[in-house]
Amino acid sequence: MTVVSLKSAQVREGLTLPYAEAGYPSGTPVVFVHGLGESWWAFEPLLRRLPASLHGYAPTQRGHGDADRPPEGYTPEDYAADLVAFLDAVDIDRAVLVASSTGGVHARMVAGSHPDRISGLVLIGVPGALEDKPAVTAMREAVEVLVDPVPREFSEEFASGAVDRSVARGLVETMIDESLKVPAHVWRETLRGLRDTDLRATLAGILVPTLVIWGDQDDFLPRGDQQTILDAVHGSRLLAYEGAGHHVHWEQPDRVVADLAAFATRIEHLGAPGTP
Repeated sequence: MTVVSLKSAQVREGLTLPYAEAGYPSGTPVVFVHGLGESWWAFEPLLRRLPASLHGYAPTQRGHGDADRPPEGYTPEDYAADLVAFLDAVDIDRAVLVASSTGGVHARMVAGSHPDRISGLVLIGVPGALEDKPAVTAMREAVEVLVDPVPREFSEEFASGAVDRSVARGLVETMIDESLKVPAHVWRETLRGLRDTDLRATLAGILVPTLVIWGDQDDFLPRGDQQTILDAVHGSRLLAYEGAGHHVHWEQPDRVVADLAAFATRIEHLGAPGTP
């Protein structure tokens, strides 16, 4: 197991993001991007398994976990700008972005707009679009009436509904506790920002190598939704994990790390960014 170090980065005045760092200094930089209601802890199972070829960073986004909580600024564009600022703050010239769930929206925005900074993109259970998804509609309705303090029952349902098979109870409990740190207005404004964004348009212009990882028991994202990503991003490739739910990286962390390492090695061999 790899040692995980906890640090913090001031990405701009008034906004400091805690982050976890793991792996080896000589390894390929990999930046993990979590989804709504989570924190760097969402990638703890992967960080502890990183091989010598990878050097991982997992920032907690604004409004989440122990990060600063500005009163506003929770659109995908805000999160994407924070991600670029984080790369600058920790002196990463180019990195592989590995994003889960809604974190994949702003990760792919950065990949499309900053191909000089991103060598590859891995999307784990990331929606191609949000319309016509009953689970997403139900969540929006619940979040619109959410008040502080956020009820534990809400967080328990949110965390447990993302997995299909047995996951270490300690991880689920940690993620419940982390989601309880997210104020109601952050839940609300983040979902509104996603709702008001043309998610299909955020797939345009991505030229970096892209890997799509999806669990075939994902109750949120049908296979057709993942096809939206594959059709939009030239050369992208799908790995379907049989029997896995929405958070594949919680259920099968060893396989995800192995696939990630193989993907990063392939990118190194490809050379220049944007090579198909």
